[in-house]
Amino acid sequence: MFGLFKTKPKNYQNVNVEEFKELKKKSRTVVLDVRTPQEKAEGTVPGAHQINYFNPNFKNQVAKLDKSKTYLVYCRSGNRSKKACAMMGSMGFEKLYNLNGGIMAWNRDN
Repeated sequence: MFGLFKTKPKNYQNVNVEEFKELKKKSRTVVLDVRTPQEKAEGTVPGAHQINYFNPNFKNQVAKLDKSKTYLVYCRSGNRSKKACAMMGSMGFEKLYNLNGGIMAWNRDN
């Protein structure tokens, strides 16, 4: 009965813009933009690969990614990318980082 209230451990880490920038410098790191193509007008993180979280094929597209790499994931505000990280973690990805505040935080700090 008490087990009903246990939370699942997060399989990703939330990071701020400075931590995101430092992680981005490391090799075998992929920046993943999970926003819609229309949202790119708000700006992008240089070098980001886009996979639209709302695309029905999102999970299939993510499944093709190299699980040995580190993924830095962002969206507009950080909520969608949290969901994307959780999904990726459940698929066996181990090195996942979510940008707190998303592109809005990135734009504010750059």
